[in-house]
Amino acid sequence: MVNPIQAGTSMAGQPILVLPEGTLRAMGRDAQHANIAAAKAVADAVRTTLGPKGMDKMLVDSMGDIVITNDGVTILDEMQIEHPAGKMLVEVAKTQDEEVGDGTTTAAVLAGELLKKAESLLDQNVHPTIITRGFKLAKERALSTLDKISERVKPEDTAVLMKIATTAMTGKSAEMANEHLAKIAVDAVRSIIDRSDSKLEIDTENIKIEKKQGGSTDDTELIRGIIIDKEIVHPGMPKKITNAKIALVDCALEIEKTETEAQIQITAPEQLQRFMDQEDKILKDMVEKIAASGCNVLLCQKGIDDVAQHYLAKKGIMAARRVKKSDMEKLARATGGRVVTSLADLSKDDLGFAGIVEEKKIAGEQMLFIRDCKDPKAVSILIRGGTEHVVEEVERAIEDAIGGVASALEVGKIVAGGGAPEEAVAKAVREFAQGYSGREQLAILAFADAMEIIPRTLAENAGLDPIDILVELRAAHDAGKTTSGVDVFTGKIVDMRAAGIIEPLKIKTQAIKSAAEAAEMILRIDDIITASKLEKGPSTPPGSTGGEEY
Repeated sequence: MVNPIQAGTSMAGQPILVLPEGTLRAMGRDAQHANIAAAKAVADAVRTTLGPKGMDKMLVDSMGDIVITNDGVTILDEMQIEHPAGKMLVEVAKTQDEEVGDGTTTAAVLAGELLKKAESLLDQNVHPTIITRGFKLAKERALSTLDKISERVKPEDTAVLMKIATTAMTGKSAEMANEHLAKIAVDAVRSIIDRSDSKLEIDTENIKIEKKQGGSTDDTELIRGIIIDKEIVHPGMPKKITNAKIALVDCALEIEKTETEAQIQITAPEQLQRFMDQEDKILKDMVEKIAASGCNVLLCQKGIDDVAQHYLAKKGIMAARRVKKSDMEKLARATGGRVVTSLADLSKDDLGFAGIVEEKKIAGEQMLFIRDCKDPKAVSILIRGGTEHVVEEVERAIEDAIGGVASALEVGKIVAGGGAPEEAVAKAVREFAQGYSGREQLAILAFADAMEIIPRTLAENAGLDPIDILVELRAAHDAGKTTSGVDVFTGKIVDMRAAGIIEPLKIKTQAIKSAAEAAEMILRIDDIITASKLEKGPSTPPGSTGGEEY
């Protein structure tokens, strides 16, 4: 570490300082090694969680709260990494999570391995620019290879989608109930598909996940509709309505205050009575307008006055208030209703439909279930589990499964799992490297070697000999078996496609893109300047040097 930047010779024996005191600087090889060491440490932290035999991590925060998981992005997020290069790997995992919803560990481990291979090239005096160019070329070949070995998948392929969901959840604590949870994930994703111009659009935000401790994982269920964490506003209202006609209202059933400051002067008791009667009449007219539309369930985004609640109860209308805006949007997609901002515009055409609307007590809290909608484009999953940690891990497993199924259908392509695509990419990139010579070829070959970290890690985490496994895997791929991967349960190389270990193509392409780009960015850094924040002292008089030496 060098503190000030010294500019060559000193003037009259005085060093020339450009940066303020307290600034740390690492340059050249030192900077690169520091960055790579940090990135490798982050990748190693999640590496043992990869695959069906991956282990879990227990994360304890300063408050003593515990998270037990093997979900890559959750671990990296909770670790609160400070090093700038380490943070880049966390960003890789977050991007993977946002784009695909699964494969976060794969992306982080790949980035770490690419940097490890690059480090040995730096030690052989290969320039970082040559390494990054080689990585770019190898990445393009890797992506085109993945596209070649992929297969098509459609929403009707239930068996394939179930395998994708099961593969995404393998290794999670929720694995015992994975068939049940996989079916829920597949059904949920298929419900919310929007078809536009022969293209499938899937917004997983339309799957609402509610967690409630209690029961067991097997009690987790898919609601073909929406669950809202609200209770019925009046005890006189029905608790269950079948063939519900639902009004979604975004206006208050209350006497609104005037926009400007106003005063009402009442000089006689009968005037007060008339004023109160008028308020009562306004609220009654509102309820009459709602009842005239034919609705029997009212879900209001704003408040409902006590008097209005009374009149709604008399009409036999079930009502809930202060429903979240995001829930209102999902309710509109699920029930087919329209959110109305003015009661004057409410008509029977704006009403949504649900087979059953009922209030149920789950884990000591009242919740409103809007279920059995005709063709819901938004659905809910109610997750149950014995303890809080189980519920949270089941949620992460279901989110991975939903992300996997959604990304498979969006791109419409799948590949085998178990390290098969990575080995196929490694083989193709090695062949591609033969077309180059010199140092660029070394970088391309380093990329191919880095791809094999996935099958190697799967073998290591299962207690198998990684060298034996890699030798067998390479031999299988050399024989043209592109779907051969590591079966961690038998310790053999098997056809992953036949074994039902399937992953979406998007998981692999996104992981390679993110990992390669992060590695390239870290390799290009040859100077780290860490400036400690200077305390603001008294303002410097004009003409003075302000403490710096010139």
